[in-house]
Amino acid sequence: MLSSELRIFQQMVRAFANEVVAPVIGTHYEERTFPYDIVSQMGELGLFGLPFPEEYGGSGGDYFTLCLAIEELARVDSSVAITLEAAVSLGAMPIYRFGTEEQKKQYLPSMCSGEMLGAFGLTEAGAGSDAGGTRTTATQSNGDWVINGSKAFITNSGTSITGLITVTAVTGIQPDGTKEISSILVPSGTPGLTVGPSYSKVGWNASDTHELAFDNVRVPLSNLVGTEGRGYAQFLRILDEGRIAISALAVGLAQGCLDESIIYANTRTAFGRTIGANQAIAFKLADMEVRAHTARLAYYDAAARMLRGEDFKRQAAIAKLYSSDIAVTNAREATQIHGGYGFMNEYPVSRMWRDSKILEIGEGTSEVQRMLIARDLGVS
Repeated sequence: MLSSELRIFQQMVRAFANEVVAPVIGTHYEERTFPYDIVSQMGELGLFGLPFPEEYGGSGGDYFTLCLAIEELARVDSSVAITLEAAVSLGAMPIYRFGTEEQKKQYLPSMCSGEMLGAFGLTEAGAGSDAGGTRTTATQSNGDWVINGSKAFITNSGTSITGLITVTAVTGIQPDGTKEISSILVPSGTPGLTVGPSYSKVGWNASDTHELAFDNVRVPLSNLVGTEGRGYAQFLRILDEGRIAISALAVGLAQGCLDESIIYANTRTAFGRTIGANQAIAFKLADMEVRAHTARLAYYDAAARMLRGEDFKRQAAIAKLYSSDIAVTNAREATQIHGGYGFMNEYPVSRMWRDSKILEIGEGTSEVQRMLIARDLGVS
């Protein structure tokens, strides 16, 4: 299914994950430190610029190529994979899709090189799945936007190389009484912007996640991304694309669970033979392969539709829903196959088990995906 060029690229990223990420990521994970050196090398490989044109410092690839890279990284570690996914899909993509030419030229080159990370400030404590419940406000004053409010669970928002956050905020009220939501660029270090402490998370412990507070943060009116009042529609588009990337990440995790389990099943002996020789274990491995393979086809299909310019909302929701579900299942089965060792942090499957659950929550919960699918089927 993949061209020879894409297979070569896939093998390159796989080698990077195995040779550069795998040896050190466990330490970063347990110490809850951000892997700056890995991120720097990812930038040198051009991974952050994969879907962007060369005129903005990108690699001239497409979104599917990005998804392949995310899947290969996630086979080894999800913290590194989500750093790439969020930096591109949520950090740089809003600027590329909806920003002005000036904004693209100012920010995209350093984001494509990995020298600067961007974040997407959407979720709030009381507005997660219900993004229309946004309470953060932005009012106009003397040529500036004045932003007040807070955001929660924002990836890549507090690193030393974070350069900006695209913030969704209420900028008015529509004629029908609903909130007018716009997207606004807030550079890191802007007075009034406070980055909260790192969260103590169950998983993704080598990724960067913070709460953000905005207290009379002033930025120029020219920092508006896209059209005023279209922020809601813009981030729906961004999330549709992001669901394909998260599906790729989930597939990578599911495949990584299988890879580790095959190695363990072929080397661990019990009762005079390898445990993989037992049908109970062999069938678990077969089912893990079926799940990963099927989920991969789902995100391939969604990405192909997107690149052809077709409607892909339903397919993206299907891919995200199914792949996140099978990632959790494969992580549980991998832990079971490893037995007591699966509960020890020195084994990658323990990290994968901890990382899997958030995939059913982030960038649209499983319940929201089912709602989107049912709505697209005409069920009211």
